Amino acid sequence: MSAHHDVPHEKTFAEDLAARTGIDVRKCYQCGKCTAGCPMVPDMDYTPSQIMRLVQVGDRDAALGSRTIWFCASCFTCSTRCPQEVKIAEVMDALREQALREKKAHPRARKVLAFLKSFLGSVRRTGRLHEVGMVMEYKTRARDFFSDVLLAPVMFLKGKLKLFGKPVKDRQAVARIFERTAGTK
Repeated sequence: MSAHHDVPHEKTFAEDLAARTGIDVRKCYQCGKCTAGCPMVPDMDYTPSQIMRLVQVGDRDAALGSRTIWFCASCFTCSTRCPQEVKIAEVMDALREQALREKKAHPRARKVLAFLKSFLGSVRRTGRLHEVGMVMEYKTRARDFFSDVLLAPVMFLKGKLKLFGKPVKDRQAVARIFERTAGTK
């Protein structure tokens, strides 16, 4: 018996991702259909297919530190176009979570997380989105007080913003949804 049989196999980046998500990015053969349909490509540093390739070749730092995983809108266009049925949008989500865990997130992640927390905070409080409250919370979390400041009066005058949101009737049902999903990810 040779000595190499005693050495445990170290999982590749793709195998580790597959073990955590059940998604095998090794099935991606780089056809580019995901990239062709992605509305966010102009803002990305790598295309969706390039992110899949980075995972395949094991370039953790490039994939986890990319702007792409934070600019993914999770619209699922990529996933629905994939002839290999690779759930690319779910891979992006898993990569975001891993980037946060490993403290390798792109600097733009801070604003994305501020937005997500503000959005969910608004829904948690009222059962629906209240734009003014969410934007105020986002601006505070992101420490971005002055960008877009001139848009609010225009939107208000056009009737697109309501100063006060109307909560849903059964806020306890919304609270139960948040409780049930708190431990899942």
